[in-house]
Amino acid sequence: MSSRRSAIPSDSLLQLRQRLDRLPPKSPERANQIAATAQLYGISVTTVYRALHLVLKPRTAHRSDHGQPRILPPSELEHYCELIAALKLRTTNKSGRHLSTGRAIQLLEEHGVETVQGLIKSPKGLLRKQTVNRWLSRWRLDQPRLLREPPAVRFQAENSNDCWQFDMSPSDLKHIERPDWVDPARGEPTLMLFSVVDDRSGVAYQEYRCVYGEDAESALRFLFNAMAPKTRSDFPFQGRPKLLYLDNGPVAKNHVFQNVMQSLKVDWLTHTPAGKDGPRTTARSKGKVERPFRTVKEAHETLYHFHKPETELQANEWLWNYLSRYNAQRHRSEKHSRLEDWLANIGQEGVRDMCSWEQYCRFAREPESRKVGVDARITIDGTAW
Repeated sequence: MSSRRSAIPSDSLLQLRQRLDRLPPKSPERANQIAATAQLYGISVTTVYRALHLVLKPRTAHRSDHGQPRILPPSELEHYCELIAALKLRTTNKSGRHLSTGRAIQLLEEHGVETVQGLIKSPKGLLRKQTVNRWLSRWRLDQPRLLREPPAVRFQAENSNDCWQFDMSPSDLKHIERPDWVDPARGEPTLMLFSVVDDRSGVAYQEYRCVYGEDAESALRFLFNAMAPKTRSDFPFQGRPKLLYLDNGPVAKNHVFQNVMQSLKVDWLTHTPAGKDGPRTTARSKGKVERPFRTVKEAHETLYHFHKPETELQANEWLWNYLSRYNAQRHRSEKHSRLEDWLANIGQEGVRDMCSWEQYCRFAREPESRKVGVDARITIDGTAW
């Protein structure tokens, strides 16, 4: 050949490899094929064998120490990364701002971090920001993963009246024209919306009450009406729940409320505020009582722009008419209404009857045991007697 080539094209090598693979290992035709290729490209037989040896040879995609830190043993570097991640997490505020990786490394080098094992300091110049950030992400110690919410766990009571969610919310109407009573020293009372929702069925019972803040007396009056039999024949919702879930506010902390619940054999559980259970959104736990509030304010109270109730009794009558339609709507997961679900899932022991109003008042008047101070006085609601 007049023109000699110094290398064999890759496609020719692949075709030669395929032809050789179809031949037996001891076939003399293999040597003929290699000799013909060497003559075609003007190279030696040894060069052809060398090129065949390199073609399709597996190569390592990474270094032998890929995935392993090189500046320190993995256990030591992971310990430093845990300390830096803890510093960044501890300094995170509500706006999401936190200590940077570079600043955390600087504090670890200059001052150290006090731990259970003692003061731990990093040698200067050992840790680099890029290296630490890479291993924080690889070991899942970076901020997005540490602050990621856990999966939401849905819960629902097995039977009706096993759990009631109780809450209060100011009405969008704010005030009514003719409240039943007014304290001249405190001004006009606020129209508050009291609500209990059965955790299993979603049946809601609500009342309007003119109050001055969240007081236990108004809450106890409302809870008696919620547990007692109703005068409306189309609303059989009644009975004492086994558990009452409510906010950790003035009502739950009131001793009279606690004494009445203990006398009625009703347990209560307070809501966990936001930020007290890690990154979990705690407001989701009381969504079954918050959702009816929003529904009533959007579908019912917006009509007050056309006609406002003048008295608390009139406002409650209008509200109960709407709640009868609300409870007749479909259950959140079943194919029947909320009220039908409440009736169908009453436990084997049935509905726990509510006591009379007189007995209920006796529970609230039960004497309390208080410790007398060194000055022979006791303190009730901040007043010394």
